[in-house]
Amino acid sequence: MLTKVWSVASRGLEALEIEVEVNVAAKGFPGFQIVGLPTKAVEEAKERVRTALVNTGIAFPAKKIVVNLAPADIPKEGSAYDLAMAVGILAAIGEIVLPACAGRPEKKIYFYGEVGLDGRLRHTRGVFLLASLAFEKGVKEIFVPKLSANEASVVKGVKSFPVVSLRQLIRHFQGEKKIRALKNLDKNRLIEAAEVDFDFKEVVGQEQAKRALLIAAAGGHNVLMVGPPGSGKTMLARALPGILPELLEAEALEVTKIYSVTGNIEPGGGLVRRRPFRSPHHTTSRMGLIGGGTKPMPGEISLAHRGVLFLDEFAEYPRTTLEALRQPLEDGVVTVVRVAGAMKFPASFMLVAASNPCPCGWLNHPKKPCICLPGQILNYQKRMSGPILDRIDIHINVPFVEVGKLRQDTPEVKEVHTSGVIRLQVVVARKIQEIRLKNDYIFTNGEMRNKQIKKYCRLSEDAERLLQTAADKFQLSARSYFRVIKISRTIADLERAEGIEYNHVAEALQYRVRS
Repeated sequence: MLTKVWSVASRGLEALEIEVEVNVAAKGFPGFQIVGLPTKAVEEAKERVRTALVNTGIAFPAKKIVVNLAPADIPKEGSAYDLAMAVGILAAIGEIVLPACAGRPEKKIYFYGEVGLDGRLRHTRGVFLLASLAFEKGVKEIFVPKLSANEASVVKGVKSFPVVSLRQLIRHFQGEKKIRALKNLDKNRLIEAAEVDFDFKEVVGQEQAKRALLIAAAGGHNVLMVGPPGSGKTMLARALPGILPELLEAEALEVTKIYSVTGNIEPGGGLVRRRPFRSPHHTTSRMGLIGGGTKPMPGEISLAHRGVLFLDEFAEYPRTTLEALRQPLEDGVVTVVRVAGAMKFPASFMLVAASNPCPCGWLNHPKKPCICLPGQILNYQKRMSGPILDRIDIHINVPFVEVGKLRQDTPEVKEVHTSGVIRLQVVVARKIQEIRLKNDYIFTNGEMRNKQIKKYCRLSEDAERLLQTAADKFQLSARSYFRVIKISRTIADLERAEGIEYNHVAEALQYRVRS
């Protein structure tokens, strides 16, 4: 008997409907064969499915079983087809009866998930991608592992049935005990994509750096902090998640898709609401940072999408790795090209980089002498190329703080600069930008292109003159010129000013012009 069920294959962040044809022949030598370009993991499904059915109490048929995964010209990878194969066999031998779809998408059912040897379903990555495709195709019902079902319940209009085991699924289709579909996930159930390590009040001094990070967080601008060891660069960066607002719904869906495909959503988790904070080590490979592999997967820059990518010891990264950031920093997307084709991964992140001024770290330190030779300093700083530095909006020096000031208690200052107070300013500024940019399908000033800059960034005459004078004096590139305007727009938003004034441009220039 021939049976057809449906599942989904993933290719990067794209999903493709897979037709799983199962034929249990009355004639022929007993055997179990999978065709349709299956990889090793899919081939191993034969033993997983066979053993799971036997341990569920089903007599596995001693007949010739052929499973075809169509379209047959696309490689099938992973263990997510286990459930569809098991259901197809159960239907083919008459253990369950599936609703006839007669070619109507709304009558189709997607089955997706890895099956253990005891018949229980395991947490499987990519369920959110499955639900998204179901919504696009008009499929109303999907059956997925219970541990992964919350991901699917985020998508409205698709019924997500959480399956614990094959035995439970059999009882459902036999009409003994129906599985209840999950309700849409409560938005209060969060996946914590970033932990807040520090509050800004814990950082002593560094008022200019705090102000710069406030502006960066409010407008989604890239930041480079340069200073000696122990000046607080890392602490400032790790305090940043505490002042960032939650993801907007559209942003949350983008991030959840990436985290679902890469397996970064814990069992039982659902929609990612906290902005990601990724901090890869400086020995991270170019592929690990950008993405790629035999089966291309998102890298750290995509995992930081709509959040923060913190690169500590920025100058210690291989230059080729840093140069690979050029396209993502400019376009908000990274294109990974392989022989099989090109894949695009979203990578609209806020880069926060920290670096020492020289190899020993003590250049321009008031107490400790620098022991580096001029050539060593030059070579060290050359690791950060001009094009990369030009793509970083805000450049700040984080100076040494005297030890005597570290224990000074100034409660009134600390209250003003707590993460909670700063976060409120960021939220208000982001809301202003959200309203302004809603028709341009972007969220922050940092994402504005020249077209939006000309449309939304009106400078006063004094501000225009100051910017032009600075551009001539410091020989600002066209990119730097427009980035100054974007920073000025964010400063104006923090002050709830409609136009960009002289003082907004003056402050923006001090973060942009490097000495």
